[in-house]
Amino acid sequence: MKRSFLFAFILFAVGSYSHAQLWSGVLAPSRGVDWSSTSPGVVGGIPSGGWTQCGSTISAGASAAAINSAIASCSASHFVLLGPGTFNLTTGIIMKPSIALRGSGPDSTFLVFSGGNPCGGEGGQVCFMDSNGYYYGSTSVAPGGANSATFCGTATSGACNNTYTQGATTIQVSGIGSTGIANGQYIYLDQVDDKPGSCSSLASGLIVADVSSPSDGCSLEAGSPGRCSTGPGGSACTGTDRNLIQIVKVVSGCSSACGGAGPFSVTITPGLYGKKWSGTQSPGAWWSANNMQNSGVENLSIDSTAVGTNTESAIYFNNAFNCWVSNVRSISPNRNHVWFWQSAHITVQNSYFFGTQNAASQSYGVESFIGSDNLVFNNVFQQVTAPIMLGPSLGSVFAYNFSIHDTYYTAAWMQQAFAYRHDAGALYNLSEGNIGSGYWEDVFHGTGGANTEFRNYAVGWESGKTEETVPIQLFAYNRIENVIGNVLGCNNTTSSYPGNCGSPYHTTYQTSNGVGQAASIFDLNAGNSENTTIVLADSYVTTSLMRWGNYDVVNKASRFVSGEVPSGLSDGYANPVPSTQTLPPSFWMATQPSWWKIAWPAIGPDVTGGNVPGVGGHAYLIPAASCYLTTMGGPPDGSGSVLTFNANGCYSAGNPPLPPTGLAAVVN
Repeated sequence: MKRSFLFAFILFAVGSYSHAQLWSGVLAPSRGVDWSSTSPGVVGGIPSGGWTQCGSTISAGASAAAINSAIASCSASHFVLLGPGTFNLTTGIIMKPSIALRGSGPDSTFLVFSGGNPCGGEGGQVCFMDSNGYYYGSTSVAPGGANSATFCGTATSGACNNTYTQGATTIQVSGIGSTGIANGQYIYLDQVDDKPGSCSSLASGLIVADVSSPSDGCSLEAGSPGRCSTGPGGSACTGTDRNLIQIVKVVSGCSSACGGAGPFSVTITPGLYGKKWSGTQSPGAWWSANNMQNSGVENLSIDSTAVGTNTESAIYFNNAFNCWVSNVRSISPNRNHVWFWQSAHITVQNSYFFGTQNAASQSYGVESFIGSDNLVFNNVFQQVTAPIMLGPSLGSVFAYNFSIHDTYYTAAWMQQAFAYRHDAGALYNLSEGNIGSGYWEDVFHGTGGANTEFRNYAVGWESGKTEETVPIQLFAYNRIENVIGNVLGCNNTTSSYPGNCGSPYHTTYQTSNGVGQAASIFDLNAGNSENTTIVLADSYVTTSLMRWGNYDVVNKASRFVSGEVPSGLSDGYANPVPSTQTLPPSFWMATQPSWWKIAWPAIGPDVTGGNVPGVGGHAYLIPAASCYLTTMGGPPDGSGSVLTFNANGCYSAGNPPLPPTGLAAVVN
């Protein structure tokens, strides 16, 4: 898929966090992060359940101006409550830090927009944005700017050492711009991309690059979001992009704002992800205002159909942190339903996303456009072209979501649900327990890897589709991937989900045919070309791929094959052959959460008696799938119009706690 370069009461129980990697003994430390202790999503859980209502309940028919006035006048740790009925809004909603906008339920409170808010340039119907709104191409954040610094190593004290240790929580920063860095602030760490003369010259290892070439490039279109090595980024960049980007919080070391030459010893959380950081690639830091925090939208429906192309996003997070979306129904936005633009620790949970404006390129569900440690959890996506779309994104978790009928304007083309790397710098993300059409990593805007797919069911099939019908598709230079404990392919002859695909539909285990490939479980290594640019095939995708314990419908067995474990790599990313075939239930949750009432785990080689047909009993419908197919009465092929939704109807009998409803007004 191409895209033009353009500028939730919920403390849900996810089990106790653990400080020992849940994947120990299965996954090598160089190939993942400890998602069980990095606090993806809102740190500490969504706080609004204990908040008090401010002002009177706003009645249906009120204007956007009235809602925005109520939000602006609300004091911290309060929520604005919208009553049942329809609100026809000609402009967007502007959120405020430490405030929640709460409806009376997505089946009761309907926000119908015909316009939005610019929200820093791209525009959205509901805007979460800090007061500066600096983006990666702003002069202030360019190297040497007022909101920038040099990230000069991970020495434990005192001096720049230009050495970068995976997991380090103490860093050294120097040359801090005039706005300074203070404790409690979020900063963006980055470094200059790899810039090979030819991408194939990098014969091993993990590559982060978006360079294009008429003969041997790393991407077809370049243009990944990130600062420029020589000045403002974006389309004005005449140097090298900086697409390895991790957002971290400054915990200590700058109680009085750090500024000037330094160096300053700063403690951060989480620690530094991965082994890719290098002093030869000029690591740096930058930041915006950081004041959009602890704000959310919950319990309502957003209809963007009438907005058309005037704004890009239904819900837009721009330099936002620890914010949330919960129990929301979103209908037909332009580009995406939710946008993580330079944002971290955002939670999107218990929601329903239906359709997009054009079901073509740039038609997404949740899009990460520079993000870290976000959590997309327990959602339903229906007729959304690409439910998950990742630009530069580190350490995020996408778990227990259900997608169906990923509508694309080319009738025969099955657009796999999870575009797990679309830009350079999508690294160390976890996909766990999801059910959808499949996973793909392309070559349009650059390279990445070291992402993990664990205990998902990827169907690789949709009714009437004959192209891209592949559960797992990794194009050239998407290296160091981990595919563990998944169920892959379709072998169903009933009318129930996932529909009658034959016996089986998938007939080949592995191919390297690329664009348009059909009926294989894995399609690996393929290059691509577009106009005057070429990306060559890359066999190291397969060489470096970790596969362990996946059940597929071609082999009709769970494969624990030592030859599919990259134990012999010499590039720092070798994974020893696991000594056991026992897999943990989760790479994210240390224990079975109290609200989980079905089999735990629900998907994997060790699961028996599952209710998904044709996969040997190795998969149960996850709660989001049961919500769609049973409570919402959604068609098994995903066809039809938007459905009524309220997560309380799906999950009230023991699934994740949801925002409260029916509260009495309290006037302060």
